[in-house]
Amino acid sequence: MPSSDIFIGLDVGSTTVKSVVLNLAGEILFTKYVRHYSEVQTTSIALLKEIATTFEGSNFKLCITGSGGISLAKHLQVPFLQEVLASHLAIKQEIPDADCVIELGGEDAKLTFLTGGIEQRMNETCAGGTGAFIDQMGAFLGTDAAGLDALAAKHKTIYPIASRCGVFAKMDILPLLNEGAAKEDLAASVLQAVVNQTVSGLAHGRKIQGKVVFLGGPLVFLPVLRECFISTLPDIREPIFPDNGHFFVALGAAYNAKTDASATIKAQDLLERLDQGFSENLTAQLPPLFANEQDRLVFEARHAKSKLAHVLLEDAKGRAWLGFDSGSTTIKAVLIDDGGQILYEYYASNRGDPLKAALGVL
Repeated sequence: MPSSDIFIGLDVGSTTVKSVVLNLAGEILFTKYVRHYSEVQTTSIALLKEIATTFEGSNFKLCITGSGGISLAKHLQVPFLQEVLASHLAIKQEIPDADCVIELGGEDAKLTFLTGGIEQRMNETCAGGTGAFIDQMGAFLGTDAAGLDALAAKHKTIYPIASRCGVFAKMDILPLLNEGAAKEDLAASVLQAVVNQTVSGLAHGRKIQGKVVFLGGPLVFLPVLRECFISTLPDIREPIFPDNGHFFVALGAAYNAKTDASATIKAQDLLERLDQGFSENLTAQLPPLFANEQDRLVFEARHAKSKLAHVLLEDAKGRAWLGFDSGSTTIKAVLIDDGGQILYEYYASNRGDPLKAALGVL
């Protein structure tokens, strides 16, 4: 591409990495949204390298935001902008007359009131009621977030499900599964629980009304979740679901790069910095479990004394006893003989259907 000035916003979140590239006129030239699967640095660097290659010859200004972006910004010697400020900057630029913003991320939920006094609420350390919670409940029901939303579209009944914590939610869902509740109804109940958690846990009685903007991946990709919010909040005059709602934080970082006085950097220089690797170890390390090989052997010999003997089931004679442990996500079974020897053992996910899993073992 010809030489020009471009402005990059990189949002390094808890589950995804997003990027927006603007030109001098503020037009969006490039966007990308990828899950990092805990490979935060690798994914972020790969995305920046893709941008540097795509816009080779351009002058760059880069701003990084998001919960996982501080160390990368420090390494690349570029500005870092706190994600709430980045989101607010994009809202002011794109939807200046918004009254309220609801944003659901991978592990956070934010509610920002913009009229009647600016006030911002955010969830605490627990990721209940966020994208990660939806992923977890989807996996519990044997699907993913998109599959959960598709199931929910066919629901007939909504059950009360806790959304404050994944453990509490599973404690509500498991008895319903055992009683034969339809997965479609449970999926819709999970999405409604996310809405309830946002409204009750963040609004604290303050009305969510007027022109309300909905941001974040879950609200972009899950239409039934959007419907749950609208039906639960009757005071919304105008719900806004931007097509690029999952990019607003990265967009705000790009706007910040556009107005920041920091020096520009050439594409080649950016690539060189990315290839240098991190100069410091950012992860605290614990001492090794074993000081030497002898320590490990002693440990293994001690624990070997506690192992139960195994006998092939086809060679077993006499009486046997079967024990089941039906947990929230897995099912375990052990068959023993008179002497306590193990004849059979089983451990696997219940795939959201404990009864079917138990029958499979039998």
